[in-house]
Amino acid sequence: MTSYKNIITNKGNDLDTLSRSFPIILVFLRHFECIFCKEAIRDFSDRRAEIESKNKKVVFVHMSDDKTADTYFSEYNFDNAEHISDPKCDLYRQFGLSKGSFSQLFGLKVWSRGFELRKSAINMNFHSVGDSLQMPGIFAIFNGEIKESYIHRSIADKPNYENFINCCQV
Repeated sequence: MTSYKNIITNKGNDLDTLSRSFPIILVFLRHFECIFCKEAIRDFSDRRAEIESKNKKVVFVHMSDDKTADTYFSEYNFDNAEHISDPKCDLYRQFGLSKGSFSQLFGLKVWSRGFELRKSAINMNFHSVGDSLQMPGIFAIFNGEIKESYIHRSIADKPNYENFINCCQV
C-alpha cells in the first residue's frame, strides 16, 4: 500500500489523514489554461454540494503556485478549493500519470471535443500554467487506499464522475 503521508494541501492537511476521515476525489489537472481542465473544475464545482452531502471531498493537484491556483478555482466558483501544488510532477508520477503522446495531446478527438467545449463558453488560451504535456487523471482514495481510478488515454477524455462521487460509501 502506498502512503500519502507528507503530501500536504494548501490548507495544511495531510492527504493520508484526510483520506482516513472521508473519501477523497483526487483530481490531477494538466495546466490551468487547458480547456478540458477548466471543464473538470466547472463540473466538480457544479456538483460540489452533492459531493459534500455524500461526505466526500475534492482535492485538486496542479503544477502552479497556490495563489495562482486559488484565482483559477475562484473563476469557476470553487472558492476555498483544497489543492496540492506539485510543480515538479512528483505526485503525478507516483500515481502513474505520464507525459502525453502526440495523439493524446493533439489528436482528432482533442480538436473536435475542444471545439465543442469552446462553443460552451469555456475560454481557451494557449498559454499554459503548468506542463502542457502532462496527462491528467482522477483517483478516489479512502483509508489510505486507491478505490477507483481513471487515467486518461486522451486529454479530451471525460471520465464518468458518478463512479467517483458514488465510490467509497462511508
